[in-house]
Amino acid sequence: MSVDGEAVEAGWEVDPDDEWGVAVIATVGRQLKLRRETVGMRAAEFGAAVGYGEDLVYKIEGGKRIPRQEYLDRADEVLRAGGLISATWEDVKKVRYPKRVRELGKLEARAVEIGVYECNSVHGLLQTPDHARTLFEAAQPPYSQDDVERMMAARLARQAVFERDPAPSLHFVLEEAVIRRPVGGTMVWRQQLERLLEVGRLRHVTLQLMPTNSDAHPGLDGKIELLKFPDGTAVGRSDGAFNGRPITDPKQLRILELRYGTIRAQALSPRESLAFIEKLLGET
Repeated sequence: MSVDGEAVEAGWEVDPDDEWGVAVIATVGRQLKLRRETVGMRAAEFGAAVGYGEDLVYKIEGGKRIPRQEYLDRADEVLRAGGLISATWEDVKKVRYPKRVRELGKLEARAVEIGVYECNSVHGLLQTPDHARTLFEAAQPPYSQDDVERMMAARLARQAVFERDPAPSLHFVLEEAVIRRPVGGTMVWRQQLERLLEVGRLRHVTLQLMPTNSDAHPGLDGKIELLKFPDGTAVGRSDGAFNGRPITDPKQLRILELRYGTIRAQALSPRESLAFIEKLLGET
């Protein structure tokens, strides 16, 4: 049994440092427990009815685990709640991903322009599910399977930025070495290259490659990200500047914009970059 390709679990562990998330999930858990007790069902009986173990039922009711939509919908049916339990998904879905990822997703969802230079891996907005999973599973110390599934879902949810209307302007510069690394094996690698071609051909997306044989450029000390918003404000971050912290100061932003503009000027053109990827795909 699976839902949208995710692992068969009732939900994810709650991050204790996420105060808002803790409050929301605790409230939903109490509502579930009260509703279950009102109809006179034991936790084990209820768990069997919804298809999950008694231990997970207690965790969700105790605010220790984030329920998935499927769990809430089944609970609504079993407890005959008339849609009241299912409706709690509107609150749960806002806190189902880690706080840091939620904050990043909110910024990306508001941005009218996103610019990224990536030198270590394919950027998260461009990753296929299998590519992302391989990277998470390669981490040391290893993530738990629960954490892998949660981060996978969060990363893929961010990719909704491509479906926004009106669409934001998206610019990506990737180092050549990034797309040459066969992450996940040949088939996963090919799928990732095909995904890059698919995204790179979108009208609101510019995808460029920085050749390995290029001269020195301002991105050699790490990743650069720039997000611009409708009100004219912006936020940026660079591994090699301002201690890697997000910045909003106009003077500091101009420095990052200068560096990013120089990187784009030294990279292959979008047409050349897509041709490069096509050639590489043909060789795999």
